[in-house]
Amino acid sequence: MEVTNIKLINFRNYEELKVELNSKLNIFIGDNAQGKTNLLEAIYVNSCGRSFRTNKDKNLININKEQAYIGVNVKRKYSNKKIEIKLEQNKLKRIKINNYEIDKVSQLYSCLNTVIFSPEDLKLIKEGPQERRNFLDEEISRLKPMYRYNLTKYNKILYQRNNLIKSIKNNRNKINTLDIWDSQLINLGTDILITRLKFTNKLSKISQNIHSKITGNRENLKLSYLCCISDTISNIDVFNNKLKNSILNKYKLSMKNNIEKDIEKGSTSIGPHRDDICVYINDINVRQFGSQGQQRTSALSLKLAEVDLIKTEVGEYPVLLLDDVLSELDSKRRKLLISSFKNIQTIITTTDDISFDEFEDIDRFVFSIDNGYIKKIY
Repeated sequence: MEVTNIKLINFRNYEELKVELNSKLNIFIGDNAQGKTNLLEAIYVNSCGRSFRTNKDKNLININKEQAYIGVNVKRKYSNKKIEIKLEQNKLKRIKINNYEIDKVSQLYSCLNTVIFSPEDLKLIKEGPQERRNFLDEEISRLKPMYRYNLTKYNKILYQRNNLIKSIKNNRNKINTLDIWDSQLINLGTDILITRLKFTNKLSKISQNIHSKITGNRENLKLSYLCCISDTISNIDVFNNKLKNSILNKYKLSMKNNIEKDIEKGSTSIGPHRDDICVYINDINVRQFGSQGQQRTSALSLKLAEVDLIKTEVGEYPVLLLDDVLSELDSKRRKLLISSFKNIQTIITTTDDISFDEFEDIDRFVFSIDNGYIKKIY
C-alpha cells in the first residue's frame, strides 16, 4: 500500500499543505522544529486515529486556530481509500473513509497500515516493562481486533478484582467471591498470553535477521518473553490445546498461591499485565548492559520487524515512517537499511543533507521543509 498524497489544514505548524508522494522513497530534509515530524505524525494519525506524540487531539490543532484537517489518499492492491479527519477544539474528532463518516476508530486499521520509528522508540529498550507491554498490545491490536476486545475486558475485570482484594483485607468473608473474577481473568489472560507469545516468537525471528543485516552480521539479536506464570512457556514455537490447558492450569495454581500476597499488597500480582520482554544482543541484556548504539539499533530492528509481520497478516506492506534515523547510522548501515525496504513506500525525515549516491538505485523524491513550507528539490 502507499499514500499517494496528503493534505493538511491548520495541523500543527502547517497552515495549508498538499504534497504528492513517491511510491518508493521520500526524504524530507530540514532543521529541527520545522515540521518534519509533524508530517509523519499526520500520516500516522490517519492510520490509527491518534498521535504517537500526544494523547490530546487538541494539541494537533494549530495554536491560533479552532479546527484542523488531515486527509490522505491511499492506494492499495485491491481498492483505494480516502481518509479524512476533522479536529475541533473541545469536540470529538470526525473521521470519514471514502466520504462516509465512521463511528469506530478501529475501522481505520483496514485502510492504512503504518510502522513508525522515532527517537521516542528508544523507550522500548531503555525504560520499564510497561513500555514493552504497550508496544505488544498496540501492534497486536492493530492486526487482531479480537485481541483489543479481550485486553479491554481483561483490564476491566482486573480493576474489579483489585477493588475486591482491597476490601477483603478488612472483611475476610468476601474472599469466597474471588473465584468469580479469577475464572474470567484466567481465561482471558491465557488467550492474551498465548497471542503475545506467538507474536513475540515471530517478532524475534524477523528482528534477528534485520539486526544482523544492519550490523553487518556482527551481532545476534534475540527476544525472550518473560512470563510471571512460568518461564518454561516463554519461547515455545508450537501452540496447541494441550499447551493452552497447561498454561491455564499453571495460571490457576499461580493465582491460588498468590492470594495472600495479593491481599497484602492490594493488587493482582499474576497475569499478562505483569509480563515483560527481554532483549539480548549476543546473549547480553541490552537494557542493562548495551551501548547507546546497540539500544538504538535494537529498537529499530524491533520496529522494522513489524513491516514483515503486517505483510504476513494483511497481504500488503505497510507505509514505513522513519523519523531522524539516518543521522544515527553510518553510510554502510544506511545503505543496508534502505536497500532492505526499497520496494516499500518509505518516508524519511533528516536534518542532514545526506549523499544521494547512497540511494542511486531507488526511485525517490527529496523535499526541503522550512517552517511548515515544503519544496520538492529532486
